[in-house]
Amino acid sequence: MEDDNEPEQSSWAHLPDVCLRHVFHWLDDRDRSRAALVCKKWSCAMYSGSLWRCRTITFYGQPSRARTLEFQSALWYTKKFGKYLKHLEVKLSNPYNTPFIKKFQVTMKGLLSHLGKCNSHLVSLSIKYLELDGLIWKNVVRAQFIKNLATFLKRMSKQLDYLNLKGARITLEEGCELLNSLSSLTNRSFISEINIEDFFSLHLSVYSSALFHQTMSKFHSLTILTFNYNCISDELLDILREHSSHSLCTLNIKCHIHDPHGQVVSGMSWANLAKRAPKLNVNFFFERVMKHDHLARILLVEIPVRSISLRSCYFSDPDWTMRPTLTNLLPAYWHGLQKLTLELNNDRELLDNELLQLILSCKRLLFLKVWAFLSVTFMERLLQNRAEKKCILTTIKVRIYTAQYDSTEEERLLADIYRKFKYLIDSELNYFVITYPMV
Repeated sequence: MEDDNEPEQSSWAHLPDVCLRHVFHWLDDRDRSRAALVCKKWSCAMYSGSLWRCRTITFYGQPSRARTLEFQSALWYTKKFGKYLKHLEVKLSNPYNTPFIKKFQVTMKGLLSHLGKCNSHLVSLSIKYLELDGLIWKNVVRAQFIKNLATFLKRMSKQLDYLNLKGARITLEEGCELLNSLSSLTNRSFISEINIEDFFSLHLSVYSSALFHQTMSKFHSLTILTFNYNCISDELLDILREHSSHSLCTLNIKCHIHDPHGQVVSGMSWANLAKRAPKLNVNFFFERVMKHDHLARILLVEIPVRSISLRSCYFSDPDWTMRPTLTNLLPAYWHGLQKLTLELNNDRELLDNELLQLILSCKRLLFLKVWAFLSVTFMERLLQNRAEKKCILTTIKVRIYTAQYDSTEEERLLADIYRKFKYLIDSELNYFVITYPMV
């Protein structure tokens, strides 16, 4: 006979540990700490290493009370369970004055020192948009932060596989000091992915630096490298060919109008790298570099280009003529180009025919994003060609600029086009098209 006085246990009490950990995984720090008070089993789940492998700490410039508590909690738990940490992301949100930066530096010094002593599993570190060239970074604070970070990278160099210091904006010497920290123990590094986009200060001709070349020669297993075109030289390409050709898969290259980009790079250097690194794909991101002669110097036919993004950032210049770029330069990549992004203020030239011909010539093009002055009929022609399988696009995102506020007629025509190709769009395409007044 059952004892009616025995308390009935909830089904949660019999939940397998693996399921319980999965539930805890979706809770934030506050809810985890509360759940850990329920019973001994749940308290043990709180200490599962799998829950603390990934952490994001956001330093808010002017935080609300809730965000202050969020930050304190994230920092406390990162330290408490630091030995389990594999992926750490640190964010700076609206740093607004020198005292805040000083506090950030002191806090990071303590955190990095603690992790350097207790952690042996960290494989990924991201600290983006430090903007160390800003006025709020006083020289002493800046130097101390770089020293602390370099020391930490040296300690983690054997296990770290991914480093993202995008937007650090530091001098050539400081940047090479940080990168050299990854190889200081053995004079070589086997890290596989580095993001040093906007890592160096503006206007630096990094490509001519022997110090930079020496630093990059210590990386022997790069798979993905993200950086700026002002780092590119024949010497760098030869270094990548010699040390990382067996592993190199992706180069993401940003070229900004304010970064030096007039250096001459040999097509032979690109060809030699591509030959030794058969898996290599190159993605270019141009910002306000729109002149044909500038692009022609950079976009050499020997480069295995997979993606190109050309953005004018709403700027307009009479010297920016896109027609020769669309008809002469980009078609050279017809066999490999898979992604094309164009954000143009082309109010002086209509490019419908040239753009459509380029799309049809690129046999592997899957992704198209265009913000430009186009006629609405361009969309009908493009979709008709897609329906006839003359191209293989799977994503079409278009913002059609108009010269007047009232775009009612254009919107009506786009609706008619959608209805005409509704089955194709709904079944095969990621499709988004709107009009946008540019007045």
